[in-house]
Order: sequence, then structure tokens, then C-alpha cells
Amino acid sequence: MTFPPAQSVKAILGPTNTGKTYFAIERMLAHPTGMIGLPLRLLAREVYQRCVERVGEQAVALITGEERIVPAKPRYWVCTVEAMPLDIRVDCLAIDEIQTATDFDRGHVFTDRILHARGMHETLLLGAATMAPVIRKLLPHAEIIDRPRFSQLVYAGSKKISRQPERSAIVAFSARQVYAIAELIRRERGGAAVVMGALSPRTRNAQVELYQNGDVDFLVATDAIGMGLNLDIQHVAFADDSKFDGRTSRPLTPAELGQIAGRAGRHARNGSFGVTAGTEGFDEEMIVALETHDFEPIKVLQWRNNRLDYASIPALLNSLEATSDSRTLTRVPIAKDQRALEFVSRNEAGKLARGLDGARLLWECCQIPDYQGISPANHGEIVTRIYADLVKRGKVDADWIAEQVRFCDNASGDIDTLSNRIKQIRTWTFVANRKNWLADPSHWREKTRDIEDRLSDALHERLTQRFVDRRTSVLLRHLKDKRMASPEINERGEVRLEGHLIGTLEGFRFTLARNDGDADIKSLRSAADQVVAPEIHHRAERLAGAPNEELVLATDGRLRWKGDIVAELVEGETLYRPRLLILADETLTGTDLERVQDRLSLWLRHHVNTILEPVMVLEAPADLEGAARGIGFQLFEHLGLIPRSQVADEVKNLDQDVRGKMRKLGIKFGAYHIYLPLSLKPAPRELALILFALKNGGIRQAGVTDIPHIVLSGRTSFVVDPEVDTRLYEVAGFKVAGKRAVRVDILERLADIIRPLIALDPTRHQGDLPAGAAEGNGFRVTVEMTSLLGCSGEDFASILNSLGYRVKRTLKVVETAAPAQASAEAPALEETLAENPASTDAVDEAPTEAISAEVSPAIAAEIPPTTIVETAPDTAAEAGDSAPAEPEYDEIWSPSGKRPEGKRHEHRRRPEGEARQRPERAVVKRRPEGEVQDLTKAQHLNPKPKPQRDARPRPDNQRPDSQKGERAKFQQPPREEKRDKVFDPDSPFAKLAALRDGKAN
Repeated sequence: MTFPPAQSVKAILGPTNTGKTYFAIERMLAHPTGMIGLPLRLLAREVYQRCVERVGEQAVALITGEERIVPAKPRYWVCTVEAMPLDIRVDCLAIDEIQTATDFDRGHVFTDRILHARGMHETLLLGAATMAPVIRKLLPHAEIIDRPRFSQLVYAGSKKISRQPERSAIVAFSARQVYAIAELIRRERGGAAVVMGALSPRTRNAQVELYQNGDVDFLVATDAIGMGLNLDIQHVAFADDSKFDGRTSRPLTPAELGQIAGRAGRHARNGSFGVTAGTEGFDEEMIVALETHDFEPIKVLQWRNNRLDYASIPALLNSLEATSDSRTLTRVPIAKDQRALEFVSRNEAGKLARGLDGARLLWECCQIPDYQGISPANHGEIVTRIYADLVKRGKVDADWIAEQVRFCDNASGDIDTLSNRIKQIRTWTFVANRKNWLADPSHWREKTRDIEDRLSDALHERLTQRFVDRRTSVLLRHLKDKRMASPEINERGEVRLEGHLIGTLEGFRFTLARNDGDADIKSLRSAADQVVAPEIHHRAERLAGAPNEELVLATDGRLRWKGDIVAELVEGETLYRPRLLILADETLTGTDLERVQDRLSLWLRHHVNTILEPVMVLEAPADLEGAARGIGFQLFEHLGLIPRSQVADEVKNLDQDVRGKMRKLGIKFGAYHIYLPLSLKPAPRELALILFALKNGGIRQAGVTDIPHIVLSGRTSFVVDPEVDTRLYEVAGFKVAGKRAVRVDILERLADIIRPLIALDPTRHQGDLPAGAAEGNGFRVTVEMTSLLGCSGEDFASILNSLGYRVKRTLKVVETAAPAQASAEAPALEETLAENPASTDAVDEAPTEAISAEVSPAIAAEIPPTTIVETAPDTAAEAGDSAPAEPEYDEIWSPSGKRPEGKRHEHRRRPEGEARQRPERAVVKRRPEGEVQDLTKAQHLNPKPKPQRDARPRPDNQRPDSQKGERAKFQQPPREEKRDKVFDPDSPFAKLAALRDGKAN
């Protein structure tokens, strides 16, 4: 066998990181024309871009199986080894990674280029030092140049995946294993880029860029990284040391391990290698070989006859089976293109191959790569269809290829689905780049290239979403590069870095945004803290000089600055001096923390002293002494509000001068409470509620945050919650009365309405009676009362019961004349109040002055007893013709346990409910004429007028004006002169009166 002259051939051999590819590019560009063959389309793209940057786009052509960029007059050609156009003569020709000639699938192509591809002036063969013996045998006149490695490579032992150093490449040999490792790194270290031979070149470029620009610090790859990719790798970790080579699973050879491990270290920077994921460590002999790059030399290359016989298909098959005369070259096992040829030769399409052109065209069709990795039969079907169309029609059927392309044009799906579509579209991209195979090749090149690009971009996006936490990668990059842009913080406190949500900053607390599968790692948190540290420092400075208006204490006891929570109140040593707990991360430390603490503490003291100023004055009032000073201090201790019964004895002993001094301090003496009206406003009550809760049960107990909202709503009463401590209602300015809580000042206004009604004597009142007036020291419920409290019916009755009032119900009299003015509110409470009789416990709450005013001289006047006048029987009979109406009751409330002083006789009280049980009795039987049950009860019928006196003696139970305290004196109207009453002559009372007059005469 003869070989071309080798005087101009140079073999540049050496381990990785020796600059061989860079040297070849420089030499090629130094010639007027040149061509370089590379093992990967990805590497060809990289070299093409580098050449374009040097000599311009119009001077460089790119030819690969699926891509063809050829300007009008290119001077340099960058190709994959399989796609090299050997019919073009160039001054310099270079072939990279010539050790690939040992590969079973592609080795024979590299061997053919080593033996036959030549430049007119210079030929460069680039590869591992293990190729030196083979080159000397095949090309004895070739010049062999050894290039030493720029940096050292050392063994680092075994480490867990999560503990691999930054800028590491973790190598595995199956897609399943690569994905699993990348998923683990994402959870533990923020993410990893993925590089596999099965990915499209565009996807691999995007993933490599993700690693190169620092978005991620880890690369998970197959042995594809061993093919000349220039990556910034400092450490290579082997997660496996065996691979499936398409035929069997076998251990990697030391040379293959060295080729991959040698990617660690770049230029003069040393690199390291090791094992991980349970892979056994290398033995000492292997470690020495990898560190010194001393491997067993290559002795045999894969070869296939390139002088093919196209006379017929059998002749072509025979020529492919030819063997080499050199022992250095061994015939390659049957490759996929030869299997496709055998498949076509067995079907009808094989009969179409006639003559040299037919067999040559069939062999070209068999060169279509099986990117999909499908079965030989399926791949053979594709080759058969394409060849049959070319022979019968001269072109591939446009409708058929359109259908195949349309099936791939879908960018949705997961990683595996997109990967399969990319493999399919690469087949049609290869077909579109064949000369004269399609009617409109330019259209299909653009179409298939566009689809492949979109699928590749979608695959890159899916890989990034699954295996890269962009937020984490940006954080880690920011940690290393201080020149990056500052984070952006919006009004919601969201912190974004380069558009990625990092977390949320509220006040001085940073919450890291968590994604599905995230692990809480120290490096991530540390990076985030450093990102937000400058902002926290600026916030501390702004808060230290913030005006009081920017700080707000909320109902939940938390202090907010510009809407952000910065601190919360906790129990202090005294009621009015709670402590502040600053809510901040560890980033707020030192001087910044002290300044924030001092500013917030100063504001809190000012806030308490300002809001509760009327109460704070009572801690040690200078103008009060003795009992008055004690009452003031009790008001201070109870946040400005105490029940009157609690200090009833002390209040009795206060004279008017002392009371006047207390009024000047804002103290009001009510019927039920002693309080500071100014402290009943919403703001003081809200603060008082917080301070009280801190000392009694905590601020998180039920009611603390809800009651202030009720106070702000302006409601005068509401139904109490049984789960809320009643003391909270009292502190908030409400008294729990029955089922409802009534505002203290509203309760006093109700007492002011009821008091004159009780003291009123209807028989002696001149003019119209006020609404609610009733006889017998009582009153009727009015609209004014119910409107004031915002409730009626049973709820209002429960309030009156709790205040110590009782109700008396009587059937209303059938009126024949215009009735006197009655209460507009007479709710039917007979059933409820019959079951729940009025309590007398609350009577003690009424102050002594109130009781004295209620039992006034006007009440001592003579008032006839309440009488139920029954209807005559005939009237009842007439009423029976119509439907019976619901009985109506007159309800009169009166203080429980008291009777009017003016009643000199006591009639038997009808048992409660008696009238309701026997409503059919409509008439009370009259006594026989002249019969009197008790003569003392008829004394008021004496027609003789009583002598008028200038001044009436004060009843014994009435207190002098000097002892009435805060009670307003009830002014009685001038008493009219009694007129002689005219009696019915048929009445027994008239005869009794006549008899008494006779005796008097």
C-alpha cells in the first residue's frame, strides 16, 4: 500500500492543555488558504467564531453534517472531519484529535484523513502523545513535535458530590446518571450545566455558556468534554469509570481517563481530578499514569477501504469488506452506513441501483447519520424512501419531508421529548444540506435550522429550569464579583438581582425566596446576606433619623416603620414601660443595631406619655391629697377607668372642693364608673389594651386585636365573645352588662335618661309627661334609650337586668278615650324575663347619690295603685265574634328591691303571669255598697282640703344637698292646690265620705 509523501506533514502531539488547537489555528490563518477538521460540530462552531473574529465573516466557511455556511469566496474552511471537502486544495490543512482513529464508529474516517488529507504546503496532525508510534509507522517521514502540558494535574481523592470544589466537572456516562447528579447539585449547590453528546450543538453551546459566564459553578457531562472543548475547569470528578460504547459496557482505558481528566486546569493554572458518587478510588499506578500523562501507546487504528467499487451493490459491499495490508490498520466493524446498504440491497429499492451512478447515489444515501439511534430496520426504511424518490423523481417528495418536519415542529414537552425531536430534525437538516436532493433546498435548510434552533432553545430552557436555580447562581456570582449591579427593591420589599427574585426584605429581616427542592445551605444564605447588607445599613441610618410620624404601633403590639415591622412589644418591668424586641437578622449588628434600639425606645416612651397623658398625670398629682390622691393613683394603675363600687367609700368622703380639683384633672364621677373621658378615645384605649395584655395573658390572646376595631367603628354596644377575657372589655372602655358590652360613657348617658323618669311623679307633673314616664317609681323603655345603646328587645332587657332594674308587666287597659302619652318602646319581654328574673346584684353599683335622687320627695306623693280594669261581659262577648288579638302588656321598669315612699297602702301583687293565664276574666267584681276593706286606704278620698304649708319637712331618708355630691338636684315643679274631688253618688266611697263628714260635724 502506498501513501502520499510526508515531507510536509507535522504531528503535534501531547496531552491536554498544551495549546495544540490554538497552534493549528494560528498556523492556518498564517497561510493564504487553509482547512481544519474537528471531531465535534460544537468545537467546529467555536473555532469558526474565533476565525471570523480574526479575518471576517466573508473569509470563513463552516461545513458540518447539519450546517453549511459558505460565503462567496471563502479562504478558510472549518469543518467536522466527516464533512471535510477533500476536493478543495488549500495551503494548510489540520486535523484535530487524531487519536479518535481508534473509535469503532468514526475511527476509519479519521484514519482516512490521516493517510490522505493533505495541504499543499503544510499538514498538521493534532492529537495525544500515544499516537506517536502509529504515526512513525504509517508516516515515517512525518515530523513529530511533542508539546508539554502548561500546568500540573494532581489527584484529589474521593469527595461527595455536594462537597466538590467550585468550577468542577462531574463526569458520568449515561443520561440518567447525568440528570440525577445535576438534580442533586441543584438542591445542594445552586445548579449545574449539562453537556452530553446527545444534545444539539446549540443546546450544548448554551449550557457551556451557562458554565463559562459563572451562572453555575458545576458542569455535569459525559466524555464529550474530552474532545477539545476549552472550558474553565479546575477539577474533574469521575462519578463512573465505565461506559457503554454502543456494543458493550467496558471500563475506560487510562488514555480515555487522561483525556477527560486533563480538562482540569487551564493554561498555567493547575488542575485536579478525583472520584465521587461511590466510585472506587484509582490505584497508585493509575494515579501516576494520569498525573504524568504516561499511557500505553496506540498500536492499531480503525480502517476501511476508501477505494470503493460502484459497479453494483454486491461489488460495493465487497469493496467495503476489503482489509489493509498494514498490521497497524484493522478493518472497522460493520458500521451503520454499511448496515443501511445491506438493508436496501434486500428490498425493492436495491433493484433501482443500476450502474455507477445508481450505486454511488445509494451509498451517499446510506451516509445519512442515524441521529435518533433507532433500529437498523427503521433507519433503513428512511434511507430506502429517500433513495427511491431520488431515483424515480429526481428529488425527495416535498409532501413527505414536509410531514416529517411538521412532526418535529413542536417546542413543548419535557427534556426527553425535546431531545428526541432534535435528533429527528437533525436527520432532515442533514438531508436538506445535500446537494440536489430537494426541489427547494434553501427553504428546507432554513426551515429545519429554525426548528432545530427553537427546539434547542426550548431544551436549554428545560435543562436550566430543572437543573439550575438561576436565583442561586446569580447570588453566588454576586458573592464573587463585587462589580455586579446592586439589588433592586420594590415597594413590596421584593429583592431582585439581575431580574431574579432573591427574597423579601421587611424592615431589617430578609426572607430568602425558596424554590421547590431547595436546600437551606449556608453559602446561599451567606451570599444573600451580603447582597442585602448595604440596604440594611442604609435603613438603619434612615430609621435613626426618622420623624415620629413614620412610626406606628399596631394593635398586634408590633412597631412598624413605613409599613414594615421593625420591632414588637414585650412585657417590661412596669405597666407603662414595656420593652422593645428588635426584629432583625444578624446583618443588623454593632452600631447600627444600637442606633435603631435607641431611636425606637425613645419613640415608645414619647408615644405612651403622649397618648396616655391624662392618665400619666395621675401617678403623683400635686393638687390631690388623702383619699382623692388614692383614687387618682388607682385610676393611674387601672389605665384611667375604675368601677365606682370599687372606691364607693372613698368617694362618699370627698367634699365639693376636692371634687372640683379632680374635675380639673379630667376625672368624671359617673353612676357606674369613675373615669377620664379623654382617655376613652380610640387611640388611648388601644394603647391601654396593649399595655394591659402584655401583663395579663399576652398580646396574642383573643380579643386584643379585635376589640380596637370595634372601638374605631363607633358602636356603643355589642355582643360579648365568651372566649374573650371580660377584663379586656373593661380596659377597652366597655362594661359587660348582660349579654352585651356597653361603652362606659354611653352607660352614663343612659343613667342620666332613666334617673329623672324614676324621680318623676306623674300625678303632680304639669304639662305633657316626658316619654317613658310611669307611675310607681318606674319608667318605660323609649326609642331614645334603645337608639343610644344600639339594641332592643332581649338584648336591651339583659342590660337593664344587669344594672339592677326589674320589670312589671300588666295587660293594657282597653281605652275609650285618648290615652296619655306612652312609651314608644314596649317590647314583648314577658317570656324571657319570666324565665330570667331581674337580678339584684347590680344594685350595689348604683352610687349613694343616685339612690337618693331616685327616691325624691316627688315620689313620696300619693299615687293610686295600678289597677287592671276588666271589660264588661257583654263587651267580651261582642269581641268574641272577631278573632282574638294577642294580649298586649305594659312594661314598667323600676329599681330592684325598692318601693315608692308615697304609697301608704300595699295591695297584693298579682302573681306574675296570672293575667296571662286567665285573660277571660274581663271584669273585677265590685264590693257591696258601703263595704270598705281598709279604711286607711280611703283617706285620700277626704274632700276636705289639707292646709298649705310654706315649707315641707324633709323626709328622714332624704340626704341634704351638701351630701349629694355630683348628683344634679331634681327640681320639682310648683305643686298645684288640690281641688275637691267630685264622686259618683252611687259609689260606696261617696257614702263613706258622707259618713265621715257627718262624724266630723
